Amino acid sequence: MSGICTLCPRNCQRDRIKQMGYCGAPLDIIVARAALHFWEEPCISGKNGSGAVFFSGCPLRCVYCQNREISFSLRGKRVSVEQLREIYHRLIAQGAENINLVTPTQYAPLIAQSLRPRLPVPVVYNTSGYEKIENLRLLEGLVDIYLPDYKYADPILAKKYSNAPDYPEIAEKAILEMVRQTGNLVFTEDGRLLRGVQIRHLVLPNQIENTYAVIDRISTLFPHGEAGFSLMSQYTPGKELQGFPELDRKLTREEYSRAVDYMYLCGIKNALTQELSSVGEEFIPDFDFTGLENL
Repeated sequence: MSGICTLCPRNCQRDRIKQMGYCGAPLDIIVARAALHFWEEPCISGKNGSGAVFFSGCPLRCVYCQNREISFSLRGKRVSVEQLREIYHRLIAQGAENINLVTPTQYAPLIAQSLRPRLPVPVVYNTSGYEKIENLRLLEGLVDIYLPDYKYADPILAKKYSNAPDYPEIAEKAILEMVRQTGNLVFTEDGRLLRGVQIRHLVLPNQIENTYAVIDRISTLFPHGEAGFSLMSQYTPGKELQGFPELDRKLTREEYSRAVDYMYLCGIKNALTQELSSVGEEFIPDFDFTGLENL
């Protein structure tokens, strides 16, 4: 990877050896936390937890981001490719069901290096969905499970909340590429996902029409359940929402129920829902360098 960055659809072309990219990251890998994580979808967390590696920086930088502490800053520790590989093996030794790479886009070429040779557990690429096809193809054959967001079908909202009016088009193409790489969903007998694409959509307060539009697209793209779909209720308003009063509250039970009803009406296959009790700052990890000791 050269210093001039074109990894994400923003193509900021900043020299990340000398300055941060739009993502807020340098060329070197920055990790904020590496630990067993039990709050993913049950098919991802399993019984023992997902081996989640949280990377600092983010190409999308949504105004309502729950992981703002690391997505908008460089809180974390610089690690080499070899040290990142060591982190994976530490998590596997703790019983991790998989290695879960959280917000990895800005480090994809180095992450690809860290995944060779193949690990003995599935690798999960946990992304905002704002991905270039070229970036994803660096990972072909190395990633078993893609866990992308599909945040917006409305480019106006994508512009307002993520400064990315091209998000709907970009995310749709990226998800189709992910499905091409992994094929249909493959589960173990006890329901753990071994291979495939699990799409996520976070329902935002006051934006139910956007959720309906996302569901419409998913039902059209994957009518036979070729990809899974998680309808998420865990929106937690942060402290940095000045100028966005419509987002400055939790989701109501009525809003989420309407979204669930519409999802089933549209016949979405392999669908997952959440309890509203999964909302709150206690579900946001502490980015306290856990798992990075002695590197």
